[in-house]
Amino acid sequence: MIGFWFSGSGEEFEYDIRGLLGAFFPGEPQEKLAARPDEAAAGGYTFLYEVPVPDRTLPYEDIKNAWKRRIYDELSAATGRRLPWGTLTGIRPTKLIMSRLEKGLRPVEVADEMRRLYYLDGEKLSLGIATAQRERAILARTHGTDGYSLYAGIPFCPSRCSYCSFTSYPLARFQDKVDPYLDTMIYEMEQSRPLFGDRPLDTVYIGGGTPTSLSPKQLDRLLSAICRIFPVEHLLEFTVEAGRPDSIDAEKLRVLKDYPVSRISVNPQTMQQKTLDRIGRLHTTEQFTEAYSLARSLGFDNINMDLILGLPGETAEDVADTLRQLKPLAPDDLTVHALALKRASRMKTEEQTPSRPSDADSAAMMRAAAEGAASMGLFPYYLYRQKNMAGNLENVGYAAPGREGIYNILIMEEKQDILAVGAGNISKAVYPDGRIERADNVRQLDDYKKRIEEMLERKRKLWL
Repeated sequence: MIGFWFSGSGEEFEYDIRGLLGAFFPGEPQEKLAARPDEAAAGGYTFLYEVPVPDRTLPYEDIKNAWKRRIYDELSAATGRRLPWGTLTGIRPTKLIMSRLEKGLRPVEVADEMRRLYYLDGEKLSLGIATAQRERAILARTHGTDGYSLYAGIPFCPSRCSYCSFTSYPLARFQDKVDPYLDTMIYEMEQSRPLFGDRPLDTVYIGGGTPTSLSPKQLDRLLSAICRIFPVEHLLEFTVEAGRPDSIDAEKLRVLKDYPVSRISVNPQTMQQKTLDRIGRLHTTEQFTEAYSLARSLGFDNINMDLILGLPGETAEDVADTLRQLKPLAPDDLTVHALALKRASRMKTEEQTPSRPSDADSAAMMRAAAEGAASMGLFPYYLYRQKNMAGNLENVGYAAPGREGIYNILIMEEKQDILAVGAGNISKAVYPDGRIERADNVRQLDDYKKRIEEMLERKRKLWL
């Protein structure tokens, strides 16, 4: 366990302290101590850290950045480690880069500032700048804050993978809840739509869970409702996560083709069968290839694949082999996730936490994925980070030119209002002054139905 205490003021930065300690000591529980422990108490801790007093003579942001650099320097000296993303602990590093590009700084000037303020250097700095530049070009196609996007969440799956922390219910046990859930979600859409007047809708994203765990009739009902309620005639993108190969068949894919769905995901996570079996993902690599090929044969020309690096027992060689197997399929979009274990995942709740790959192994996996994506002609176009990520790394979306997931950029860079419907989802309003407000939906299915008016009222407060 890591113990830390303040030698003076600075408690408002506790979130940042925890982020840095978690990055230097991944997986270690943390305890904030009211006072410095004595020698006897010290034996129960892996590491004891005295948080320095911040320099209050500087402006707030300068105080925070200088203070984090000092903590970073001390932790780096104590552990002999340096972090790939420097002092950055937030999930949106490209947002910092984007803001500087928007102010007119040249990439070389952005690089100098990111090195000085955040200790960001090397390949992560290059990745961040290249990604932010592509994001800017893609966002120029949207209506920005004049437009909005819709996220519809389907919280059902064929089974729950051991690493999953999303709102998700196994279909076999909750089949009788699906139609009532759709009733409530369609009602939520109908009641929310007037909040946006004649503003253009840029993107629609149906995620989960696994949306294609719905029956063909249920899928048709959902897509029909979206197209009836919202102005979809001029969408830039309509994404449906087909996700699990064991949830896809020709009938469901034909339903998607009946509507303006322009982008789908068919996700292997890995092409190592032993790993799929280990994490409870109840499909085979052959089923994935068959589902992907079926989607291609039915005319889907923008297909994303998700991969997860750092799954139990996997090595950089396994990742490289997965990329070799995927290359002949020529995906349009490849989203690479570094495994992040959340409290709600079964690996955590059932104490199945696997041994974490070393920093060097994690970096080798990410490098193998980047090289594999480049060999397919795919370029990084968005990225974000999470807590407890393997190797303190990042999630990166790679895509062929013109096949980027626009919604992914909008949600990460916070450039547009997002209306999110369904259990466990969060709507976001982006105001002209840069302020961002959120309205969350409850996670439990029964509560979602019972408390729908309460959640609608939260949305009205965002947009009326």
